[in-house]
Amino acid sequence: MNTPIRSADVWTDPSKSLDERTDALLAELTLAEKLGQLGSAWVGNLEVSGNVAPMQDVWAAGAGEFAQLGADGLGHLTRPFGTRPQTVAEGTARVVELQQRVVDASRLGIPAIVHEECLTGFTTLGATVYPAAIAWAATWSPDLVEEMAAAIGSDLAAVGVHQGLSPVLDVVRDYRWGRVEETLGEDPYLVAMLATAYVKGLQGAGVIATLKHFAGYSASRAARNHAPVTMGPRELRDIILIPFETAVREGGARSVMNSYADVDGVPAGADASLLTGILRDEWGFTGTVVSDYWSVAFLSTMHRVAASLPEAGALALTAGIDVELPDTLCYGPGLLELVRAGRVPESVVDTAARRVLRQKLELGLLDDEWTPAGAVGAGTGRDLDSAGNRDIARRMAERSVVLLANDGVLPLTAPAALAVVGPCADDALAFMGCYSYPNHVLPKYPELGMGVPAASLLAALRSEFPASRIAGALGVPVREVDRSGIADAVALAQGAELCLAVVGDRAGLFGRGTSGEGCDAEDLSLPGIQDELVEALIATGTPVVLVVVSGRPYALGRYAGRVAAMVQAFMPGEEGGGALAGVLSGRVTPSGRLPVQVPALPGAQPGTYLQPPLGRSSDGISNLDPTPLFPFGHGLSYTSYAYTDLATSGAEVATDGAVELSVTVTNTGDRAGEDVVQLYVHDDVASVARPVLQLTGFARVALDAGASARVTFTVHADRLAFTGVSMERIVEPGTVQLLVGASADDLPCAATVRFVGEVRRVGHDRVLTTPVTVVPIRDI
Repeated sequence: MNTPIRSADVWTDPSKSLDERTDALLAELTLAEKLGQLGSAWVGNLEVSGNVAPMQDVWAAGAGEFAQLGADGLGHLTRPFGTRPQTVAEGTARVVELQQRVVDASRLGIPAIVHEECLTGFTTLGATVYPAAIAWAATWSPDLVEEMAAAIGSDLAAVGVHQGLSPVLDVVRDYRWGRVEETLGEDPYLVAMLATAYVKGLQGAGVIATLKHFAGYSASRAARNHAPVTMGPRELRDIILIPFETAVREGGARSVMNSYADVDGVPAGADASLLTGILRDEWGFTGTVVSDYWSVAFLSTMHRVAASLPEAGALALTAGIDVELPDTLCYGPGLLELVRAGRVPESVVDTAARRVLRQKLELGLLDDEWTPAGAVGAGTGRDLDSAGNRDIARRMAERSVVLLANDGVLPLTAPAALAVVGPCADDALAFMGCYSYPNHVLPKYPELGMGVPAASLLAALRSEFPASRIAGALGVPVREVDRSGIADAVALAQGAELCLAVVGDRAGLFGRGTSGEGCDAEDLSLPGIQDELVEALIATGTPVVLVVVSGRPYALGRYAGRVAAMVQAFMPGEEGGGALAGVLSGRVTPSGRLPVQVPALPGAQPGTYLQPPLGRSSDGISNLDPTPLFPFGHGLSYTSYAYTDLATSGAEVATDGAVELSVTVTNTGDRAGEDVVQLYVHDDVASVARPVLQLTGFARVALDAGASARVTFTVHADRLAFTGVSMERIVEPGTVQLLVGASADDLPCAATVRFVGEVRRVGHDRVLTTPVTVVPIRDI
């Protein structure tokens, strides 16, 4: 029989400080109860095994019965909404039921934190499917990302969810990696700004954001999921960790999830220098660190740095992982015995338990008036795919579409006959990411369809051009080798005024798709035999617009100059059909910009733009040329922009000072549009090899036809800091070029600034962002 929390207890007294309440509650707990707060339970997962990961049956089977786990309390409840299809009413009832069981099972009746996935929206049946994260990145719109995250957080909070397992801050290092679609691109500053916006939006709605995957995961060898990472500490510090630090310091992120990777032989889940030294001691992080699913057990079974699951638990807990997800395998009875035997200090348990309890206090779970039923309130009737949600999803999708090339065929006037051909032409699932509910869980429930209304591109075009004759054909599947439909596709194209070749990916998990977790690519050719289909369509002589709907960039160099236009859509979500149709028709002026490069060749990787001179084209020294077809930041419009009148506040700046750089951007076309003004830095000479160019600031600027605005960046010297030879982060004196333009390869305005003074060591309090102001010329 449990002893419910009493209103007279210190930890329920809101007049006391959080520290007082946390310490009072911790003092009441037994060692077993403290460990209970570090565990989790995934109730019902065995009933729907196979949804999430290989070997999950093994891990879930070892987790024990829920009643046993809850006897000493429980830290987290894993995905009560996202595990199996259910209505909102059923899901909220499930949350209430499980929370009541947690409260009733343990002595002090402490509720659990409920967490869910939320990368493309709340991952549950019937919830809005927003664009994939790589599409957020293509918007270059932190304000819109924050608005989206606030809407997601509001839905989560309404139904009793406390923590969302997003955003992903992994910086892309190799486009072949299956999880590119979950990332925010290949530049740490772009990732940092968008991820920080997401954190602010989600947490502003009362839901804890979880930064993942900390750290190095995206740099796995040969882009294989879970493969080892060979990376030096300088690359880790200057590329991989920057977004995490920014989201902690600028966004106030309250949780971090470790990476599956081992970096130079050390698994992130057992790396105290990372999880405690850098994250907490350097950056001042005070939230909780949760494990990626089963990553603590992997220390024993995969990395082989622990001889048993309890020893894996001891390694992870000591390194700094506070909560084991999704089930309690390593933080259970075996770890309890290690603590009792003196092999793990009880103080380590106390430290983690204090963090978890404090977070529960912050969430209000230990307030005297909290009840399981009251926590969901009116959420039982919540519309998770509201008109407001869909409006955000539409705007996000429209801003994310990137016009790569155009010989003038776009925007389309009402075509007499249009052929819409390819595996992504009449399949709305192509618009949805791996962690969207329709692709994540519903493949096991085909009778439920997509769970949300969503139009394919073919259907959306028929609505966009109702008077036109628009016909569709599959041509070839996404990845299977089946040429039987090519002849029909060719015949359709031959009889059309224009052919849209709609190719790309189908998201899935662990090899069940061409993009997504565990769906890594051998090279960057279009999946399957889609290249054969495109070649056959080009050979008809009918103008072809190549539309790529994908989670990663594919090599399109073979089509340069051979198709009339190219359009890139990075999995634009449930509103993607209308967004793409709007861009093609001209109803929407394209404004997306590439967060990753589009390669020319399927090999010659890695090809991200953040390369020192030796990583770029080598003038014949190597026969492999990594020059992309379309550079980072690239994106065309149906209008045009000019950059003029670059000015700086000074030609010399102290190594602890700042310089203002201003430029005028003008819409020189005949229609309104939105430009993305990009600021890059080039360090002329440094003590270590530096990237030739690196994004330092950006601003999205809306301009009517003929209008101008003055864009001003404030660049602190700290923004030029890097990890030097001694492994300290420094700012060096010397000349740098500040360049402004439309992409990393289109920078018409440049200024030289000399930084003067001594080499300066910078710490964790350095300036991490580049403030920017946009003032219409008429207001100056």
